[in-house]
Amino acid sequence: MTTTELSKILGNPRNKACEEQTIDYLLTDSRNLIYPNRSLFFAFVTPTGNGHKYVDDLLKQGVKNFVVSQYDAVWEQADANIWVVENTLLALQTITSCHRKQFNIPVIGITGSNGKTIVKEWLYTLLQPFYTCVRSPKSYNSQIGVPLSVWQLNHQHQLGIFEAGISTVGEMKSLQSIIAPTMGIFTNLGSAHQEGFASANEKLTEKLQLFTQCHTLIYRQKYPVAAVAQTLLPNTQLIAWEYDDASANVNVHIEAQTTTQTKLWLQLKHVSTDQHIHESTHCYTLPFADEASLENAIHVIVCCLLLGHTNLPTQQLEPVSMRLAIKQGANNCLLIDDAYTADLTGLQVALNVMDAQAKHKFTERTVILSDLLQTGIPAQDLYYAVSSLLQEKKVTKLIAIGKQMAAYGHLFPMPTAFYPTTAQFLATQPIFHNQMILIKGARCYQLEQITAYLEQKRHETVMEINLNALVNNYKHLRSFLKPETKTVAMIKANAYGCGALSIAQTLQHHHCDYFGVAVADEGAELRKAGIKTPIMVMNPENGSFDVLIQHHLEPEIYSFDILSRFIQFVDKEGIRNYPIHIKIDTGMHRLGFEKADMPALTALLQKQNSVQIASAFSHLAASEDPAMDAFTLQQIGLFEQCTQALQEALPYPFIRHILNTSGIQRLPQYQFEMVRMGIGLYGVGINEQSPIQNIATLKTVILQIKDLPQGETIGYNRKGVLQRNSKVAAIPIGYADGLDRAFGAGNGYALVRGMQAPFLGNICMDVCMIDVTDIPDVSENDTVTIFGDDLTISQLAKQTNTIPYEILTRVSNRVKRIYYQE
Repeated sequence: MTTTELSKILGNPRNKACEEQTIDYLLTDSRNLIYPNRSLFFAFVTPTGNGHKYVDDLLKQGVKNFVVSQYDAVWEQADANIWVVENTLLALQTITSCHRKQFNIPVIGITGSNGKTIVKEWLYTLLQPFYTCVRSPKSYNSQIGVPLSVWQLNHQHQLGIFEAGISTVGEMKSLQSIIAPTMGIFTNLGSAHQEGFASANEKLTEKLQLFTQCHTLIYRQKYPVAAVAQTLLPNTQLIAWEYDDASANVNVHIEAQTTTQTKLWLQLKHVSTDQHIHESTHCYTLPFADEASLENAIHVIVCCLLLGHTNLPTQQLEPVSMRLAIKQGANNCLLIDDAYTADLTGLQVALNVMDAQAKHKFTERTVILSDLLQTGIPAQDLYYAVSSLLQEKKVTKLIAIGKQMAAYGHLFPMPTAFYPTTAQFLATQPIFHNQMILIKGARCYQLEQITAYLEQKRHETVMEINLNALVNNYKHLRSFLKPETKTVAMIKANAYGCGALSIAQTLQHHHCDYFGVAVADEGAELRKAGIKTPIMVMNPENGSFDVLIQHHLEPEIYSFDILSRFIQFVDKEGIRNYPIHIKIDTGMHRLGFEKADMPALTALLQKQNSVQIASAFSHLAASEDPAMDAFTLQQIGLFEQCTQALQEALPYPFIRHILNTSGIQRLPQYQFEMVRMGIGLYGVGINEQSPIQNIATLKTVILQIKDLPQGETIGYNRKGVLQRNSKVAAIPIGYADGLDRAFGAGNGYALVRGMQAPFLGNICMDVCMIDVTDIPDVSENDTVTIFGDDLTISQLAKQTNTIPYEILTRVSNRVKRIYYQE
């Protein structure tokens, strides 16, 4: 789209560049900039940020096109097109809606409470042999994600597959105008996002708005779609399917089923566009048996049949991993595992993650990439764009898998090796040292074999960290704050056991203002790994002053003794105005200056210039407990008195902070200039209704299953006595991994196939036993969840009369952390 065409949509720009521009890329995050001259930046204002503050930097980087809602006079002389609109999100949606109108092709729109992304990916798997397809990247189904998805459409595409998700009334109308589907799939109706709607019927009505221009809508008959759709969609043919129901348009019958496979028949009866009734019967085998996967697959099969495609390789349907994983590789390598899809947008996302993880740590960056299939972009243009992306992100080596990319090897200036297949690459027995390696490709190339080969051999027990949930928790806590309020993320104790470096890298990327660590060595390790965000050391020791100075770490000062010693040390180093953080004791009575100390403290600070207060803070003792609010307010009042005395005596301003996670949510009116985020970042809310998301899942596998008779004893000291004939499973986790011995002897349980498996006998150091007698089809190598989304650390803490902090921080370092990001 040219800037002239954009002006027809948005009106004339406030500023106008000297030359006509062509827009190829829509930029909603300044950190993802790759092509300055061809990008259009949208400055969004949200409860957690303001995109306008990045305009100046983008101008310096050569960006020529902006859509803003807040104009700054300093931009008047810029050689750029700057459109000023009332709502930048609406402008994005309007532009992409106009873009969509250029294409007269079949477009499948998908919505529902669950399964949207899986249905989209399985449709792509089955239909790509017949069409050049474009689809939503990963789960891009939001008010911003949908426009970015549809922007990919070009004149080479023959079919579009897009998903749409909403959270409240009024959102689907915008998405409908952008996707404009000709055919629709409604996956199911569940409880997701119910808080945004007055009733389930209101949510259903809102979701069905997506299909107002569709000629056909596919849904499962058991969901109450028909009653609403017959009124809302009078010109849409409704195709309902159901198991063993002759009244449905598609009658589905399961002929045979095992734990891993299902054979089913579909009897299809529908009216075609020529008004003829068509009946046909089709048989397919699916490589799974669970109810959710079957439902998603039947939606997909029915859609393919209605499009006229019956020869469907349904046994190729596999579970879809929407998560990019960061794993430890052999020989000090770090792997980014995205062996899932290969498209230009997905490659850009993965390279951004690689760039964020590799900064200041890995100079060698290798990308293992398969051919990019079904992009709709001419191959020469496609691989030129790929080469540009790789160069922009400083990739030092490319390993290409597939036959297509080799023909365009001249486009890649970095060292490049080409292999027709994954097997031929692995046959070379490649060895890598001290590198960041991104593995990215289409599923048909089976690049997961490369990941398995390069991954460090590891203990079967792992803790998975969901970085998306971490960011969501950060943004949720940020939503209670004013835009100008700063944030401290507490990442002491190895980020509460979740891995300080990866947590810090993620939150630094999202502009967290400060990090808090316990001791100087923790901060030094982050600095060595390239973390630039200011770091506050909460428990500095006298012997660590040189480490503090060397790594630009800012100490908490809580007593006259440590203040005097630090001033003397800094003065000898010839440093002036080194930042410190004054701890005030308002009732916690652990560390800190008291109110009576303020005159002497101010006197000492006034007569020196070696240090300067960056912030003054205190620690709330019981902010999570409403019954203690009177004491909490007393603490806040005392804090205000102390900081006022400091401020009146000092010639410079400083930041104040007293709120922790629960305080942010319960008492945001006392946020002052900064707040501290702790356990809330890691998945623990103030109550069960909190939208805070779990970020950590500790899991292992079943090593062995034994059938043992009633009366047998299990484990050390024969503490486990079987009360019945039992199936007993051994799992490789014990108290050396952080599993509390208090869970033993039936006091706790793990989850296997979603069902409770009580611990039997004493917890051992490295292995323990669980009772799997009541779990159908349980087998060796099944996954065992110790804690996660369905068994939270808060629940475990209650079982052992402790706190969630202890559960998380106890997980030992021998348990590998794997980081996921959608």
